[in-house]
Amino acid sequence: MTTDIQEQAAAPDENKIIAERRAKLAALREQGVAFPNDFRPEHKAADLHAQYDGKSREELEENPVHVVLAGRMMLKREAGKKAAFATLQDASGPKADGRIQIYATLDLTGEAAMAALHHYDLGDILGVQGTLFKTKTDELTIKVSELRLITKSLRPLPDKFHGLADQETKYRQRYVDLIMNEETRRTFKARTAAISSIRRFMEKNEFMEVETPMLHTIPGGAAAKPFITHHNALDMQMFLRIAPELYLKRLVVGGFDRVFEINRNFRNEGVSIRHNPEFTMMEFYAAYTDYKWLMDFTEAVIRQAAIDAHGTATLTYGGRELDLAKPFHRLTIVEAINKYAPGYTPEQLNDADFIKEELKKFGVKPFATAGLGALQLALFEETAEAQLWEPTYIIDYPVEVSPLARASDTVAGITERFELFMVGREIANGFSELNDAEDQSARFLAQVAAKDAGDEEAMFYDADYIRALEYGMPPAGGCGIGIDRLMMIITDSPNIRDVLLFPHLRREE
Repeated sequence: MTTDIQEQAAAPDENKIIAERRAKLAALREQGVAFPNDFRPEHKAADLHAQYDGKSREELEENPVHVVLAGRMMLKREAGKKAAFATLQDASGPKADGRIQIYATLDLTGEAAMAALHHYDLGDILGVQGTLFKTKTDELTIKVSELRLITKSLRPLPDKFHGLADQETKYRQRYVDLIMNEETRRTFKARTAAISSIRRFMEKNEFMEVETPMLHTIPGGAAAKPFITHHNALDMQMFLRIAPELYLKRLVVGGFDRVFEINRNFRNEGVSIRHNPEFTMMEFYAAYTDYKWLMDFTEAVIRQAAIDAHGTATLTYGGRELDLAKPFHRLTIVEAINKYAPGYTPEQLNDADFIKEELKKFGVKPFATAGLGALQLALFEETAEAQLWEPTYIIDYPVEVSPLARASDTVAGITERFELFMVGREIANGFSELNDAEDQSARFLAQVAAKDAGDEEAMFYDADYIRALEYGMPPAGGCGIGIDRLMMIITDSPNIRDVLLFPHLRREE
């Protein structure tokens, strides 16, 4: 009688299963055949499906196709001692076409191999040779002539119907999650496709990919709390990179007009569904451009990444459509407040004391040094930010919260800076670069004062960066795109941990 091993009603205790599998491995060791490394697969399941699913049974019989393939056994169905079906899964596809059925028989596969197959367990990695044929149900299958155990799996896979149900276990044991869940494999293949798309797009537009340090003597390039470490040999305090910005702009000073880096950053801040202590950004700088050029270019980068990773620029996130094909909206901070939180008068939005009182309703206590621009930004974050579903650039940020951005030549107190929002969260930050060394020095000093006043995320004074600017940096624009948050949107993932292969978790007890 044919049985499906995974459908057995009562699974033994996991410790007992592991003990049984270890005993099988011990027997293999005694035979000298444990963990061989001389099997070389020549075919992948997805390629075989693509090439031969459309062939008829008769065509495969008339023109035999010899196959050498390796994969993890995910299903096994035995029909007595004379025949067995199994399903192998390899790395060739996130969908079901990364799996292929095999058929072993006593006559063709041999008595020894059939006896061994009877003792193989789900999760074992097998190597097979054989020919393709179609079953009565037209399923492409490998008729096995040779069968080998490549790797013995000592732990049982989760039940196929319940999968890896616990979300934290999925994050903690990503290796099992990838084995069991097609959706997880699809997500990370899409992530790779998006990053490859961004890299191609940048290179096509004459940007040079570079690498900058992860260990900094001064944390800079962003307003964030850094991780602190110690260099033993030099006996000095160092910081994990919070942003590559100041190093990339040093390269612009040096004559590389267009540079980019796909980089890992580290910020010692809270963990949430949108925040991870280490994260990936793509940051780029282009000489002789400004923030208006940057907005057009950033829009094009993101749109192409969505198309290459998802197949279209029209996405669905949380059941709601998001169209990246349309031009992105552009609003100032005050315009966004008026649009998404109507009711404030112009006089109120220009009254620092009124905004301070209004912010108290949201439980926000701004720093004592916060000016009108910073207060308006805080009110925007509380009233409008979460409502920015369609891609929207919020532009013209105040100078006091933009220490590295060029000030507007026409409007006092604001900079040529934008942040890009979609589905209610920030995706990118960019601006016309401040290349006036004296102005930058004054901005750094203001940041030092803010830090002294209690702002842990304020910047340090970077004397070497000021020295670099004093050699002269051409006018430029620069932008950082949050890859993890972008991938949440492209893959319709509600939690940033869903798009990180190994997200930060508390230590296992």
